[in-house]
Amino acid sequence: MIRYYVAKLGYGLLVLLGVSILLSFIFFAFLNKDDKAIYEMIGQNTSQAEIERIKKELYLHHPISVQVVIYLNDLLPLSIHSSDTSQMLFFNPTDYQGFKLISVYQSYGIYLKTPYLRRSYQNRIKVEKLLIQTLPNTAVLALASMLIASLGGIILGIIASLNYGKWIDRLLLFISTLGMSFPSFFVAIIVSWLFGFVWHEITGLSPWGNLYEIDDYTGEKKLAINNLILPAFTLGIRPLSVIMQLSRNNLYEVLQSDYIRTSRAKGLSAKNIIIKHALKNTLNPVLTAVSGWLGSLLAGAVFVEYVFGWKGIGRELVNALQKLDYPVVMGCILTIASMFVLINILVDFMYGLLDPRIRK
Repeated sequence: MIRYYVAKLGYGLLVLLGVSILLSFIFFAFLNKDDKAIYEMIGQNTSQAEIERIKKELYLHHPISVQVVIYLNDLLPLSIHSSDTSQMLFFNPTDYQGFKLISVYQSYGIYLKTPYLRRSYQNRIKVEKLLIQTLPNTAVLALASMLIASLGGIILGIIASLNYGKWIDRLLLFISTLGMSFPSFFVAIIVSWLFGFVWHEITGLSPWGNLYEIDDYTGEKKLAINNLILPAFTLGIRPLSVIMQLSRNNLYEVLQSDYIRTSRAKGLSAKNIIIKHALKNTLNPVLTAVSGWLGSLLAGAVFVEYVFGWKGIGRELVNALQKLDYPVVMGCILTIASMFVLINILVDFMYGLLDPRIRK
């Protein structure tokens, strides 16, 4: 069993390493083309001295392969460094945190540290600090939308399954098909305009906002759950539609099985049959959908956060792309990829608990 989980963790780490190498290679290849990319990144009025400083900071005078290795050396928890300033490729940066010597080999040392994602070129703030400020908001939004999708999808799936082939079943299937067809940014615009502007007096909801707001009079920071409703609902529409159809189809098949007929013959109520017997065997494919969508929601939140003005990692990524702030872009993408891999590892762990045959 331990070997199973260690293998899954190893696969996840290899995926992240591959994403890091590919991502850094693409961005450094773009920056190495000419000075135009650097001018676009930090401004057209930048002096040549500033351009040279940026090139030195990014090691652009070296081959791309060396730049990628140095970026990975900054990123990985275990890094090779030297205290000798002549060893510029692996000299100890002052921005590192949690720097602890593990081993020494000749003039180099192996250090344990927190991952360093470098600094934003727009405001010189550390990328990890920006991520710490925005990632919790995106996580809250993704979890809230997944909660809406899971509960709503399972409940509507049960209703559709119990009314299989009737008008209410066909209506729910039609609505779920529409929910899967429209892209998130289109739904976000419609929902924001309809519930935030047109029906604002009825709903009391704002077309944009954040998880926390500053009180105009006291200056205190307060939680604003009402701002979470529209973006969470918008982000949860597509997974809700998928979960509803999965729940409907699987529950209908389970209800036709022999052991369910036996339970009915014993006089068990429909409520007990569904909750205690049928629903448990229906949730495995639903769990697969939830795990896949939860990781996708972190990426899909990019458009929804931008439309609703939600201060999350998605909005930060869009702003960084507009300003060509490559360290922030790389940090956001790597964070989203890490969350996606972590979620899949946790789901595999849950599968192993639910079905011991999977571990074998």
